[in-house]
Amino acid sequence: MLQRICLPDKFSPDMLSAMSEANKLVARQWFDEVWNQKSAAAIDRMFHPTGKAYGFGGPDGVLEGPEAFKQAYRDFLSAFPDVHVEIDELLAEVDRVAIRWTATMTHSGDGLGFPATGRKGILHGSSFVRIKDGQITEGWNQMDMQALVSSLRE
Repeated sequence: MLQRICLPDKFSPDMLSAMSEANKLVARQWFDEVWNQKSAAAIDRMFHPTGKAYGFGGPDGVLEGPEAFKQAYRDFLSAFPDVHVEIDELLAEVDRVAIRWTATMTHSGDGLGFPATGRKGILHGSSFVRIKDGQITEGWNQMDMQALVSSLRE
């Protein structure tokens, strides 16, 4: 079912475009500061206190709030401390941003529950986020962690 975004008439097309561009910037900053610069402080600043992140720990997993997200983040970084995320595509429509990304990494820690293999890994994924007042309030994430784990164990 399609959900219609209803906005007051006071928003001009220029204002809506500016909102979309501002939210694209927030999404870019999230991937750069959180994942590439490894800044947990950026999570506190950019993830809303009641924000929800779906798709971590499995397709039905939900992380609520910055602290829950930071725990999953630390676990991931303990397995892949050199993770680097490139944004392949970024689209925005007012408060919603769609990001297609590629993460490259080396499995050099045991954060996945098995010893480090030293193998390189690639993870392709997408994230669809809702942003309000410069913070992510909701994020839906799709990635094939099982394929990544399988490639590391081969």
